[in-house]
Amino acid sequence: MAYAYTPGLKVAKRLTLRKIRRLPLPGKILVNLGQTVKSDSIVAKTELPGQVRSVNVASMLGIQPEEIYQYMQKKEGDPIKKDEVLASTKGIFGFFKSQCLSPTDGTVETISKITGQVMIRGPEIPVEINAYVDGEVVDIMPNEGVIIQTYGSFIQGIFGVGGEAIGILETLSENPMDILTPDSLNEQMSGRIIVVGALITSDLVKRAIQLGIKGIIAGGIDDNDLKALLGYDLGVAITGSENLGLTIIITEGFGKMEIASRTYSLLKECEGMKASINGATQIRAGVI
Repeated sequence: MAYAYTPGLKVAKRLTLRKIRRLPLPGKILVNLGQTVKSDSIVAKTELPGQVRSVNVASMLGIQPEEIYQYMQKKEGDPIKKDEVLASTKGIFGFFKSQCLSPTDGTVETISKITGQVMIRGPEIPVEINAYVDGEVVDIMPNEGVIIQTYGSFIQGIFGVGGEAIGILETLSENPMDILTPDSLNEQMSGRIIVVGALITSDLVKRAIQLGIKGIIAGGIDDNDLKALLGYDLGVAITGSENLGLTIIITEGFGKMEIASRTYSLLKECEGMKASINGATQIRAGVI
């Protein structure tokens, strides 16, 4: 059975759009006010704190927690490499030493004589955000992000999975009720965002991933195919962080669903143009 959802989804042929590109933590802005940017231009960057690893030094060396400082080879704030000696016993006449090695590169963050554990903070994780759309930097939020203004067509879907993707739009279906097979796809579609008609199947998605296709747009998807792709029931949740290998945009609902004529006509009209899509969906609050 097909399930259609008809909230106030926006479909606009010509629209001035503003995209906020915000860092998860304060960082550095890499562009200037008024600068023209491409969708893949890096506009800001920051570094996320590395993962913390706990090492039970007291247990590994067979000592009391309160004795830990006597055996540490590193102090708080010291850098350390993977498999470098973190702590060791003296042994007997230089023999029978016990050593505790670091499980990762990082920095010694805390040493606890209460628990006998040492916390090692892994290397910082670099994060970069791109402009997402071709346009102009019209506002800068110091250390936070930028606002990019562009002009183009805008289509809002009902549901999606996967994050942001950018590629040339290509309409494969002859009409909005078509259901395409994996054989319809080929290597020339790598890096593209394709429109496939009324239904996305799991076999089609798997083939598209193999070919390096960036995104698929369709009217509907079967909930069993969605579960097969994700490996779990989605339920009521927020999507967008799935790591499928591409982004899926559903314009109408679940099951075989004809793409709305206005939406399909606009997609056909925009064929060959650059498209920026985002599968992030807040199911309770509506589509992003």
